[in-house]
Amino acid sequence: MKIAIGGDHAGYDYKEKLKAFLIDNDIEVKDVGPFDNLSVDYPDFAHPVAKLVENEEADFGILICGSGNGVAITANKHKGVRAALCWEEEIASLGRQHNNANIICIPARFVSYELAESMTKIFIETPFEGGRHEKRVDKIDC
Repeated sequence: MKIAIGGDHAGYDYKEKLKAFLIDNDIEVKDVGPFDNLSVDYPDFAHPVAKLVENEEADFGILICGSGNGVAITANKHKGVRAALCWEEEIASLGRQHNNANIICIPARFVSYELAESMTKIFIETPFEGGRHEKRVDKIDC
């Protein structure tokens, strides 16, 4: 499995910890930055993660910013990308089960690191249910 990860300055610390967690679990990680906690513009990092997922060069993406909104809005501009803003475990699970989300967006200023790690694990391990959800997901792209 290959995961692309990125965010902004508010998500930098979580990004670094999640990257280590994923690598420790034998998951290949493509880190697109940022590479320090200095102020940056989240689209500069959300677009590269979304492109890797869009082009099927990554199985999933993880985007982390202060609220999670900016990276989610940006990533969802890409064809075939379904970025889910997640703030609790059940939302992460449902994003995969019902929406076939392929990028998890985490609001670093509103969840603990432990919750971010747990949501990430749930997100990448939860399969899409398909069935009645498939036709809905098929209607998402413009």
